[in-house]
Amino acid sequence: MSIPVRPGAVRPTARPSAPDPLGPLLDLPGVREAADAARAGIDRLLGHKVLRRESAGVSSESALRGARASAALEGVDVPLGELRAGEVTDPVVQGALRVSAGLGSMVETWPRAPGQVLARLHVLAAADLADPSALGRPAPHAGPRLSGLFALITATTTVPAIVVAALVHGELAALAPFGMADGVVARAAGRLTVISRGLDPKAVSVPEVGFAELGRGAYDDALRGYASGTEAGVAGWLVHCCLATEHGAREGLAICESLLRG
Repeated sequence: MSIPVRPGAVRPTARPSAPDPLGPLLDLPGVREAADAARAGIDRLLGHKVLRRESAGVSSESALRGARASAALEGVDVPLGELRAGEVTDPVVQGALRVSAGLGSMVETWPRAPGQVLARLHVLAAADLADPSALGRPAPHAGPRLSGLFALITATTTVPAIVVAALVHGELAALAPFGMADGVVARAAGRLTVISRGLDPKAVSVPEVGFAELGRGAYDDALRGYASGTEAGVAGWLVHCCLATEHGAREGLAICESLLRG
């Protein structure tokens, strides 16, 4: 399994001519500092010498560990060794694996047609969980908020990619547009945003592991804060996502070191 990202697939983030509506988010307590720390962590990972020759191997292992962690956040925690051996048949885990394996083919489409990609992510995540007629079809109530989210994904902005990814992740997780496997879809959409906006173009960090390491309870609490819409709640979620990204970068470094040792 891997997240093969074609060279040149990353979309540059242009500077908008009008005031950036997302700019004030960086002034929320702790957000700017947390975003800078997340970026520094990813930069350290991308500078590892193993990535000059083994980035595909690191990405493959990252995809596997990310799928395991995403399933664990849904309440299905399985040993990595069993997952690697193909011994796990749980539908939540299998959905997370399909999503991780499919991300590479969606990177270029995500910034242009996020609705199309979102539907595909749900088909992959919920194929063994939901009625086939419901796959890839968000509930009617989600339409207006999804339209706003799609506008965010396709727009240019000067705020760091991790902040945009956290907004995408938070919106989808809070909205739960499909009613099934929404968490797996939301985390995958956040990861796609990180890749397509150039923060982790090689897809070698493992943000899902970062969230899992911080704990499911902390994840749920931070998400509830975001859903509340208060400044403190939104700031707490953004900082939480940045911290998870730092942890995910360290997981990527651990993968690099394991490949270096052979």
